[in-house]
Amino acid sequence: MTDATFAELDAMSTEQLRERAFARAKESRDVKFFWSILKHLPDSDEASGLDGAPNSVGPTIDEAHALWRELTGHGAGYGEHEPLLRAAFIDYLQKH
Repeated sequence: MTDATFAELDAMSTEQLRERAFARAKESRDVKFFWSILKHLPDSDEASGLDGAPNSVGPTIDEAHALWRELTGHGAGYGEHEPLLRAAFIDYLQKH
């Protein structure tokens, strides 16, 4: 979806936004985006064993995506973090 308006993006489900944002970030190899999203999830530092820095040695985009799926139960339920994640996905899609 190129040049989508805020209203068009906001009308999408959180999962649709996640899929689009992750596809775009994966295509452009934007590891920083993935880690910025992951750091907002509860227990993400403990689960990843990383300090959360986007320039840390180790994580690849595929590993970040796999960690996301593990921490979120494969996309099921975002809980109290949904508003923040929706905003991050929409912001990313509008800027990239």
